[in-house]
Amino acid sequence: MSIAVEDRPIEAVRAEVIDQLIMNYSHGELSYQAFERRLDQAMESHSNTELIALAADLTLKVDKAYTESKKQNSTANFVPGHTQDIETIVNVFSGSTRSGGWKVPKELRYYSIFSGCDIDFSEAQFSQPVVRIKIFSLFSGDTIYVPENINVVSKAFCIFGGIDNSAPCTSASNAPTIIIEGVAIFSGVTIKVKRTIKEQFVNFADSLKKMFS
Repeated sequence: MSIAVEDRPIEAVRAEVIDQLIMNYSHGELSYQAFERRLDQAMESHSNTELIALAADLTLKVDKAYTESKKQNSTANFVPGHTQDIETIVNVFSGSTRSGGWKVPKELRYYSIFSGCDIDFSEAQFSQPVVRIKIFSLFSGDTIYVPENINVVSKAFCIFGGIDNSAPCTSASNAPTIIIEGVAIFSGVTIKVKRTIKEQFVNFADSLKKMFS
């Protein structure tokens, strides 16, 4: 006997509906406009019945290929191998950005003095399970962008400053871990995911659409 829709956990129902929306959009069954509209509704709805209705007219169901693609998409860009031991970034009365498809070293040290530094791991390639970031931030504002599928541990010490860590943690045992150490003095360090949840869904859907088209 199946469980009544209204008695199921809403987040489980939401995830299933979003998967079906992505599946049908990526195979050309839904226009982008319809996909985006229904995705917005699925993310905002608090009713299981409303959620189910969003995918009731869709014929394609999630299959094994979709499940495997989703699993790969939820894994960080991790390729075991050799990498640089230490990389150093120094900013004094200036600013810099480290971003793109760069290879993450075992240890990244950055010194930011009356400056601003952006370090973006969103497209970076990890080759070590644990990466350490050692910071010294003085009268500065620094931002660290991380992928949604890694772990972040902040151990930095603040003096008249603050560290805002809004990055989610994953329970996956093979997910890389970034450990942030050091000191922030009269500074602010922000750690966050660069892409919104909606952007993550849309990017994944678009990548599947390119694959199937």
